[in-house]
Amino acid sequence: MRPFSEDIKQFNGIYKLPVSATPTLDVGVPAAERMAAFKDILMEEVHEIDEIIAAQNAGKDPIEVLTMLADLLGDIQVYCASEMAKFGLPLDQVLSIIMQSNFSKLGEDGLPIYDERGKVMKGPNYWKPEPKLQAMLTELVAKNSSSE
Repeated sequence: MRPFSEDIKQFNGIYKLPVSATPTLDVGVPAAERMAAFKDILMEEVHEIDEIIAAQNAGKDPIEVLTMLADLLGDIQVYCASEMAKFGLPLDQVLSIIMQSNFSKLGEDGLPIYDERGKVMKGPNYWKPEPKLQAMLTELVAKNSSSE
């Protein structure tokens, strides 16, 4: 099986959506306009959660509810990954940095810390991913501009 990021590039190509080989804000329309459209579409997806909650509360078959949930969560991941491809953001590298940051959230005792909703909270050794993301993107942009 090939990497998910390659499937996303193929998807964007088939549907004539931008794919950039390097990080960029040049996506064919003003970046702020693209981000606003992305937000609107993503919110439509997020609101599908209400349908899944209603199905669960109505006593629908658990497999039907799980199918709805799998479709929703998969669609959100595909949509976000497609957006990353448009902006030339390297999916695997970005997610790796973010996951490493997430692993740093453990408490002093090496155990996870949760809030009342079950959200993982930041422990004392947490480090923000943004500096590493910025360094990686700076390197990619510099590398691309030097090869032109």
